[in-house]
Amino acid sequence: MGWGGKGSGAGSEEGSPAAGDRSVRPFVALGIPLTAYGRRVASQLPPRFLAFGIMSPPVAPPGWSRWLVPPAALSVHLSIGQAYAWSVFKPPLESALGLSGTQSALPFQLGIVMLGLSAAFGGTLVERNGPRWAMTVALCCFSSGFLISALGAATEQYWLIVLGYGFVGGIGLGIGYISPVSTLIKWFPDRPGMATGIAIMGFGGGALIASPWSAQMLESFGDDSSGIALAFLVHGLSYAVFMSLGVLLVRVPRTEPARRDTGTAAPTGPRVTARQAIRTPQFWCLWVVLCMNVTAGIGILEKAAPMITDFFADTSTTVSATAAAGFVALLSAANMAGRIGWSSTSDLIGRKNIYRLYLGVGALMYAAIALFGDSSKPLFILCALVILSFYGGGFATIPAYLKDLFGTHQVGAIHGRLLTAWSTAGVLGPLIVNWIADRQEEAGRTGASLYGLSFAIMIGLLVVGLVANELVRPVHPRHHVPAPRQEAADAARQQPKSA
Repeated sequence: MGWGGKGSGAGSEEGSPAAGDRSVRPFVALGIPLTAYGRRVASQLPPRFLAFGIMSPPVAPPGWSRWLVPPAALSVHLSIGQAYAWSVFKPPLESALGLSGTQSALPFQLGIVMLGLSAAFGGTLVERNGPRWAMTVALCCFSSGFLISALGAATEQYWLIVLGYGFVGGIGLGIGYISPVSTLIKWFPDRPGMATGIAIMGFGGGALIASPWSAQMLESFGDDSSGIALAFLVHGLSYAVFMSLGVLLVRVPRTEPARRDTGTAAPTGPRVTARQAIRTPQFWCLWVVLCMNVTAGIGILEKAAPMITDFFADTSTTVSATAAAGFVALLSAANMAGRIGWSSTSDLIGRKNIYRLYLGVGALMYAAIALFGDSSKPLFILCALVILSFYGGGFATIPAYLKDLFGTHQVGAIHGRLLTAWSTAGVLGPLIVNWIADRQEEAGRTGASLYGLSFAIMIGLLVVGLVANELVRPVHPRHHVPAPRQEAADAARQQPKSA
């Protein structure tokens, strides 16, 4: 007889153990019905088993330092940030499997789409089961994606690479991306922008590690199908080990009121569920803000090397392939630095003000490139670096903005739903820049004129985002849900007694 056994249907008495039975609660959360026998076995399992992997989220013991949580988040984000280094595999795949540039980009594009979808649909599960469960799922999916891709490369079946890296790995990207966000905000209620910036900085900087590492592997193993397969295999196993550090290290804060040894504070402010949040105008204003900001940034990032080459192709200061690659590395560094720098600044000047900077100054930077970029290489590079720092900063600041508006109750789930804006922008930004550049080239134009119209569109999109940001107001109390009785009692005890 298994865990469920006869008569363990959802409506049976045996299949519905008491909610207060702590030993079986993890199985109930996962939808696994238990018979009386199953409940007896579960009750005898050691607490450590119930706290590991997909089981109950680990609660920090007294005296646990909250500064151990950002490294746990970084171990996951630095790993899944490899997605930005996919371009390293494009030329070898095109050569070994006879693919076009569009075909070789498919795994990355599907991965970004799945990132947004899995974050949206999995956000509630992440909130319910905790960061350790989410990091475990991300580890399994992301690493398995590489292993499936290794099989595809070894057998020269490209659809397996698309399935592995794009679909399965993309689910790992989405769950892994949002896995530490809610926990970090709860550990750092005083500095939520800095906390999420540290973790999300890892996603932006992961390519700085993965790109040379992957290139060195392909050089050592060879850039044929067997060499690519071996590189995928090493990636999958290595990232599984590295991400497991985060799985083992992460902790959630204790629910009681603030203590001096942890620095955390009892939850205050609004309390809105993910289901209710998507019914508010504030959510959709922030969706537009994020989509417009990401579209503007990814439009440059996706086509950075050919763009700077085209801009100065008709001048006396042409750009070599090596210099263009260096420009891409600079953009990655700006992307990473913006995630921690600008998000930390938002703790000081406020979220709305920092997005005014991202969107308003970003539009001015695009205008400067369009008008004067081809006449000054330093100006072009400086403006592009500023835009990419705003691109990274926008990602890192949005969780704190959500926390300010909706509270910490289900901020991870709300953040996951908002990331559908990223999926949209991931298609929209490259489509605008590439399609217009192709049409302009067909019309006989060259140099900076290939991008004039697309830059004008980007300026318009940033202005739309700026207007949406100005429309953001505090969430109406009718959308709030009451705090649980215990939290309300804790908050009441902290109130000063009247004289």
